Amino acid sequence: MRLPLLHQRCPELAGRLPFLRLGEAPTPVRALPGLGTRTELWLKDESGYGDGGWGGNKVRKLEWLLPEARRRGARTILTVGGLGTNWGLAAAWYAREQGLEVALGLIDHPVDEHVRAQLARLRASGATLHFLHTKTRLILAAPWLFARHTHGRTLPYYLPAGGSSPLGALGAVETALELGEQVRAGELPEPAWLVTPVGSGGTAAGLALGLRLAGLRTRVLGVVVNDTLRLDSATLLGLARRSAALLRSRGADLSGAEPAPGAIRTETAWLGEGYAHPTRAGDQALARASAQAGLALERTYTAKALAALLDLDAAGRLEGGPVVFLHTHGPR
Repeated sequence: MRLPLLHQRCPELAGRLPFLRLGEAPTPVRALPGLGTRTELWLKDESGYGDGGWGGNKVRKLEWLLPEARRRGARTILTVGGLGTNWGLAAAWYAREQGLEVALGLIDHPVDEHVRAQLARLRASGATLHFLHTKTRLILAAPWLFARHTHGRTLPYYLPAGGSSPLGALGAVETALELGEQVRAGELPEPAWLVTPVGSGGTAAGLALGLRLAGLRTRVLGVVVNDTLRLDSATLLGLARRSAALLRSRGADLSGAEPAPGAIRTETAWLGEGYAHPTRAGDQALARASAQAGLALERTYTAKALAALLDLDAAGRLEGGPVVFLHTHGPR
């Protein structure tokens, strides 16, 4: 099995930071001329990553989180999300393969055909579902959830929404290191911007750290699609730095790899009414991506991120060179 690039970059981590390969790397890059942007546009396609019932960037996080759960002796992963949580579904599929149970605390958001299909998949996944309806009720139910899923004296291994912990963010570090290798191999030019939706922050934070480790000057443009969490650039940089601190605590030498204050820029104007609320701009971007570039997006994350990219490009606000769109959605 090919070692993760993070272990290759920092060999001292190999025996101190367990990793479980769940997909085929590297994910491909390709030009996207069909969308007619003023800026040279490229795609890094994470949608096919994963060997189980669900793919995409969530699987990258689980490659680091699942072996840590096993190292701790946990029997259950406890995590949270919305009714149509891609993260929860990925966690349920891949944890089951590792002999781990998953319990999900779910809160309400608008329901459409996609969410109904997700709920059906979640019910079929084997996860225990707790419908708490609101963030407040979820917080109040936390002690009960921990007690309900404790086995003997073994507490569940809790993961925040989206798996966006310092450890989970290493999944996106790996993605950025791959991009660095692809730039050096001549598969694409060094981008000025890497555009990603921001639902819980782990992907944007990990990308910022990974791009520095890869020696790229590329900045992350995070399109915020969730109004239930604090996801400004300072918060995301703080998560990136906690991931760096985690790596240092396991013996990695990260000299000069700390993300600079301008490494992440966030945009909130494409959120609409809130998390999982579709927008006209997002629906237009979704249709345009399908018709002109053969991309299958969804309305909560990737369509809004592409809408922001297209609007910012049209306004001349993506200066400095090529742009890479990170396609994070992974349906099966």
